[in-house]
Amino acid sequence: MSEKSLFCGINRPQDPANMTDLEKKHTPVIECPDTVKSGQPFQVTIKVGSMPHVMEEGHHIQWIEVYFGQNFNARVDLTPVFTRPEITLTFVKGGKHRTSTLRVIERCNLHGQWEATKEITITE
Repeated sequence: MSEKSLFCGINRPQDPANMTDLEKKHTPVIECPDTVKSGQPFQVTIKVGSMPHVMEEGHHIQWIEVYFGQNFNARVDLTPVFTRPEITLTFVKGGKHRTSTLRVIERCNLHGQWEATKEITITE
């Protein structure tokens, strides 16, 4: 039985409690508050992998995108050798929704796209 291609869709860990080394190196790690105040800025730090990912010419993270739900909010393009796959961005949440799903998708040139999510509560 052949293994599914890493370039067919978005990859996620099969068992988040017991990730493989490949999953540990590619799954985004999201650091941000669990609860934010409506209209107030807050920071989100995203690291690619709980294990370091190389940034060499032949193997590197190409970009990191951030969404709230299905809504696109930011994209950071990375350069091999000269960057580290870690970013910090500042966001402001507001509106009528009391929760929002932060979605991060990153793309490795050899291992495809990987996604992680985190629920955020928005208070008045």
